[in-house]
Amino acid sequence: MKNTLVINGHPDQESFCRALAETYQAGAHETGAKCELLHLSDIEFSPILKHGYRKRTELEPDLLQAWEAIKKADHLVFVYPNWWGTYPALLKGFIDRLFLPGFAFEYQENSPFPKKLLAGKTARLIVTTDTPDWYYSLVFRKPGHNSMKRSVLGFCGVKPVKVSTFGAIRDSKDSQRITWLNQVKKLGKQLK
Repeated sequence: MKNTLVINGHPDQESFCRALAETYQAGAHETGAKCELLHLSDIEFSPILKHGYRKRTELEPDLLQAWEAIKKADHLVFVYPNWWGTYPALLKGFIDRLFLPGFAFEYQENSPFPKKLLAGKTARLIVTTDTPDWYYSLVFRKPGHNSMKRSVLGFCGVKPVKVSTFGAIRDSKDSQRITWLNQVKKLGKQLK
């Protein structure tokens, strides 16, 4: 059975993303699966990679614990809102600080391609949005989905990466939100 880690990247502790993340975990637990949940808003770390890759910035204890959970996980679930076409600064900072050379990938001499240190893991993106899906796809060309799927997770070897998008959140009624929560609970039960 898969060991799953759900990472909620929404900074607001009362967000619908939090409800989605908790519902996914509840669905996974109903099947007896091991599923940890990490709310980035609940941990303490600086989201700034102060020296880039030139000099290692020491990881805070919460980031070290998060990294251990990522290493143990077979399946990663990222829950976050689509803001300005991508994802919140909190999630971006988490990625900048943890998905490091020697952790998530390794540069190889005489090769433009990295060694993918997270190979063997799979992922699901659960993304909330107010942008109509057709517009996000045709006009913007899905920059946030592409960034997470290809530039972050794919670069580190995570595949496949599947995406579930829910919206428009801002104008949604309770009945619609319940439908979305039920869909996410089903994903949790299937560990997808």
